[in-house]
Amino acid sequence: MPTKGLKKHITSLTKEELLKHIVELGKKYKPVQEYHQLFFENDVEAVVVKYKKQIEDEFYPTRGLPKERLSVARKAITEAKKLGIPAESLADLMFLYVKTGVRFTNDYGDINESFYTSMESMFCKALDFIAKEGLLDNFKDRAYKITEESCNTGWGFHDTLCDYYYEYYKT
Repeated sequence: MPTKGLKKHITSLTKEELLKHIVELGKKYKPVQEYHQLFFENDVEAVVVKYKKQIEDEFYPTRGLPKERLSVARKAITEAKKLGIPAESLADLMFLYVKTGVRFTNDYGDINESFYTSMESMFCKALDFIAKEGLLDNFKDRAYKITEESCNTGWGFHDTLCDYYYEYYKT
């Protein structure tokens, strides 16, 4: 239904019908439920914890072997962004992705080029995002620690993270 038709339909509903429809959407669709949790209940932390767990579980599951599905971990960030979580929380998820990837490669050894490219890309996106949001100072120590923890990795990974770091933190 086009937006114009949707607006016309919604305005024709009674208050009770509209309320019933909104509640039903929350029951049927998990993203709508999370949206309501985030904005109506103001429970940002619960939503962020869920996405942090999704990222960490791809590398360090509570049971079984790591699946290391980068697409699943990145999707958690994309979904959180769609929900409109606060900028600092979104940046936190982006840095968690990279930090967990660095820890994973330190624990398990060299991975592959696409793994490192994904981590580098997210690190650059995170730095660009926090710069635009005026949060560089809030994340300086954390960004530096990520680069330091990557120092024994292959594929030029450490060098690339350092290049990005010094592009934003000219010290």
